[in-house]
Amino acid sequence: MSASLALATCAEYPGLSPDDRLLLPALERLGAAPAPVRWDDPARRWGGFDAVVVRSCWDYHHRLPDFLRWLDRLEREGARVLNPLPTLRWNVTKSYLRELAAAGVSVTPTVWVPVGSTATLGQVADEIGAEAVVVKPNVSATAFETWRFDRARATDAEAQFARLVRERDLMVQPFLPAIETDGELSLVFLGGAFSHAVRKRPRPGDFRVQEEHGGTAEAAAASADLVRQAARALAVAPGDPLYARVDGLATDGTLIVTELELVEPMLYFGWDAGAADRMAAALMRRVGAG
Repeated sequence: MSASLALATCAEYPGLSPDDRLLLPALERLGAAPAPVRWDDPARRWGGFDAVVVRSCWDYHHRLPDFLRWLDRLEREGARVLNPLPTLRWNVTKSYLRELAAAGVSVTPTVWVPVGSTATLGQVADEIGAEAVVVKPNVSATAFETWRFDRARATDAEAQFARLVRERDLMVQPFLPAIETDGELSLVFLGGAFSHAVRKRPRPGDFRVQEEHGGTAEAAAASADLVRQAARALAVAPGDPLYARVDGLATDGTLIVTELELVEPMLYFGWDAGAADRMAAALMRRVGAG
């Protein structure tokens, strides 16, 4: 009997993102029956699938309360969810970086600004002590509401900062110039094992590496030591993730983790010929069909 698999996606990508679609033939070759399904489909009976795999849910950060209620619904229906529900709930807000830091993982220094704070952007920049800083929401994807400014021009951004902090929790970090020269390294883990890496670079004049903002990606090599450091960061997460992407800057042999992506990350199957097959095999093992 083939495994019935729901690959959760969103309205913008009803048939999955282009990269995630590479999973479909890989799963079918192993005898599975994968189906892209919108996560916000109210009529769907999720417990009827052998597994629900969170994939192209690229709108969850705009609808976090709805997304969390969906996770609760999956739990009530007894659905098997991958990544596991504790992993997803832990990772939807970037405050997990605090736990990584407490565990000794090298992360970007961060000042956390709670919603409703009266702190000004200039005050936060002074606390960080960096010439340039980056502001982003605590719940964000694809560089949503993420912007950079220099401290000398901080007053020009006070209105934007004040608007955002009225609406949501924010995080402010020093700008790391290496992102412009070296790019960001993404290390992908599938089934608990390192799979492959890519290097993402921003377009000239920008710092955002996402494709939506003109960024590019290329296959990259990752040393055994960098892989060990990424695995150490991943070990802090609760549950047993089926898939993970550890993003960071490699500086003098140290991986400075910028993001630990465990909800719906792009896994760059198209950048490694065997990656989709490795994901499919790991998934089938999880559902007891591989």
